[in-house]
Amino acid sequence: MRNLITDVPGLRVGHAHDANLASGVTALVFEAPAVCSIAIHGGAPGVRDAALLEPDMTVEAIDALTLSGGSAFGLDAPGGVMAALREQGRGFRVGAARVPIVPGAILFDLNNGGDKNWDRQPPYWELGWRAARAAERHFALGTVGAGYGATTATLKGGLGSASDETRSGYRVGALVAVNAIGSATIGEGPHFWAAPFEQAQEFGGLGWPAPPLPRAALALRLKGDAPQNTTIAIVATDAKLSKAQAKRVAVQAHDGMASALQPAHAALDGDTIFAAATGLNPRAPELRDLTEIGALAARCLARAIARGVYEATALPFAGALPDWRGRFGG
Repeated sequence: MRNLITDVPGLRVGHAHDANLASGVTALVFEAPAVCSIAIHGGAPGVRDAALLEPDMTVEAIDALTLSGGSAFGLDAPGGVMAALREQGRGFRVGAARVPIVPGAILFDLNNGGDKNWDRQPPYWELGWRAARAAERHFALGTVGAGYGATTATLKGGLGSASDETRSGYRVGALVAVNAIGSATIGEGPHFWAAPFEQAQEFGGLGWPAPPLPRAALALRLKGDAPQNTTIAIVATDAKLSKAQAKRVAVQAHDGMASALQPAHAALDGDTIFAAATGLNPRAPELRDLTEIGALAARCLARAIARGVYEATALPFAGALPDWRGRFGG
């Protein structure tokens, strides 16, 4: 177990980013088509091919998922991932044609200090192609890929991941680009809201601050009053799920976002979670297994959010938010 979403068999993850642009793309590629659904709980989402993930839609499985910076410009990134997969002969067969199915979601990072004055064509298609080509089982966290330009209200955001296993042996993992309107840490201190779920000091091992929390620590810290946010995530399992069951896992996983970020799911967030199932565990899940998979997906997501912030490094621009280690040491 690497404590990454790729501990779920059948997944690979790749990043591509541009330091001058201060933005990037992360692609999660399934080794074989996987069942997937989606739950959007934020008020300002940006997604591509999301409707086909609803349980009543025809397409049963997808080839990859894309998380991208760039706001709506980043919706070009799944096209680059599609091109990379088409080169590999992947895709939904329609007669003689193959069409890779690659839904995606975007976050807003256009005002983070990077040079967004690209020429006629935004760079996200190319970044998507590169991210898919770079997909491996081991990948970096922090200021990489879709998390490269991400921020929170108080600290640099980033790309995080975590994994676990249910009592029945199902693997569960989460991948997230943390670009929240709120904060992943409590008050002005170093402690993470996700502290109760931490494993093996994966984000510093500080636990909770000494109780009771002062009222000032509970005051909301917000990035601003414009839609410059959105935390986008993928949770995955090796259980064999239907699209309706994957939808329920995505809904449950939002509990992890609410546990790790204060606030979450606001009108100015586009908080979106994809839930995927590779089906490589041959044991059919029972109802109790489904509940535990969803609960563990939420916990993995909370941990991944904290890890994304903990592992991030600040952008080298005047006025850039500090990273966790730069502010608190570590």
